Amino acid sequence: MEQALTAEQRQLRQSVRELAEREIRPHLMRWDEAQAWPQEALAPLSRMGCMGMIVPAEYGGAGMGYIEYALAIEELARVDPSVALIVAAHNSLCSNHILQAGNEAQKRRFLPPLAAGEWIGCWSLTEPGAGSDAAGTRTRAQRCGDGWRLDGAKTFTSNGAHAQVCVAMAVTDPERGKHGISAFLVERGAPGFRPGRKENKLGMRASDTSEMIFEDCRLPAGALLGAEGEGFIDALKILDGGRISIAALAVGLAQGAFETARDYALERRQFGRPIAEFQAIQWKLANMATEIAASRLLVWQAAALKDRGEPATLAAAMAKLKAGEVAVETAREGVQIHGGYGFIKDYPAEKFYRDAPLCTIGEGTSEIQRLLIAREVLKA
Repeated sequence: MEQALTAEQRQLRQSVRELAEREIRPHLMRWDEAQAWPQEALAPLSRMGCMGMIVPAEYGGAGMGYIEYALAIEELARVDPSVALIVAAHNSLCSNHILQAGNEAQKRRFLPPLAAGEWIGCWSLTEPGAGSDAAGTRTRAQRCGDGWRLDGAKTFTSNGAHAQVCVAMAVTDPERGKHGISAFLVERGAPGFRPGRKENKLGMRASDTSEMIFEDCRLPAGALLGAEGEGFIDALKILDGGRISIAALAVGLAQGAFETARDYALERRQFGRPIAEFQAIQWKLANMATEIAASRLLVWQAAALKDRGEPATLAAAMAKLKAGEVAVETAREGVQIHGGYGFIKDYPAEKFYRDAPLCTIGEGTSEIQRLLIAREVLKA
């Protein structure tokens, strides 16, 4: 599959890798310790087109496919998964939902500044009482004059405190269950809308994760995104792309953790020789490399299906499940190879270890991915 990449795709991957090494690596521990938004990294990413990768050129984007997108996310996560998560939530959730469900006026208004990185986007589905059971949404949207009024709260919204536009799901018809949930475009400064508490996270700490509060939030009629009652159905389609991006992030995280462990094993000496010469360490590294390669192929398979416009639900869930769990195991083994040094912040192994668990939680837990996969393979 590596040989199937075009020269342009290989060049893109190399360019993003060089940018990540130059613009992100020198600052990542400072951002992590301070939970600081990595603003200085977003400008060069925007200039490279990474903030609008899957947005068509007619709306100001780079017009690339999911293969290119996955390559970029992997290279960012190899250095700092926090930055990769910011780019992923912005692209595959917020921007992509507008691209897939928006009318022409909405696309013309919102996509160009998002694609240029002038605006940051976020996507609010999860609520305190509606996580894996997203159909249990309680945020309510009611018609109010010629517009809408939103009341409720969202949680775990990536980019929430820094976003200029939020795509939020709200119940418009409680009697219709998941077919009574609609999506809305909520701009920063809308009356009654504000970010809430910023979460103090275990890992990916430079990625902002916040509550979103709607208190008598007034929106114009044109804020409805897609057809009324179709927001949750559209969200399920958007999540296919979101899972591909988180799977790519997991592969990049695992690759970074592997390289860190490999390099340490070649340098660290015990009993008069590098620990990389001991079979116990070699087997760990061999398993890590093999699992990462398998995960990457699953990501590319799902991305290729998405690019061809073919159903990708099963492939995306498989890629997300496998890559997420490989990221956790690779990060854990990376700490083990470092021994005591894996437990201190002078070495990058501990950061990968803290960052990795989100890969088995975000965009649907591993348990939810197994349910999706079972549902697909058991279809008659």
